[in-house]
Amino acid sequence: VQLQASGGGVVQAGGSLTLSCSASQSIWDFNVFEWHRQAPGRERELLVGIVNNQNRTYLDSVKGRFTISRDIPKNVVYLRVNELKPEDTGVYYCKGVRHRLSYWGPGTQVTVSS
Repeated sequence: VQLQASGGGVVQAGGSLTLSCSASQSIWDFNVFEWHRQAPGRERELLVGIVNNQNRTYLDSVKGRFTISRDIPKNVVYLRVNELKPEDTGVYYCKGVRHRLSYWGPGTQVTVSS
């Protein structure tokens, strides 16, 4: 399975983006999807996820601003990011887990200007 994140870009602080993670195969049997971020000079961090059909937010700083969703027929997982801040700048990665195997896709760069 290949995952490909897209939708990044340069946006002003306070703006919004919708990132997409497209899968090369059906995602109906994935039990976990996650979005991670790696900021310059920092380790990759887990932001939000869907675990067994339940949405979860793992990073306090994105609560209420970042929302994960999925469209199973389209094989796409989304990350809606609102009220962007300069500290949200980084490369965003999607990860899927199916049958205990993890799949990562290349990230998409998000740059938030102040």
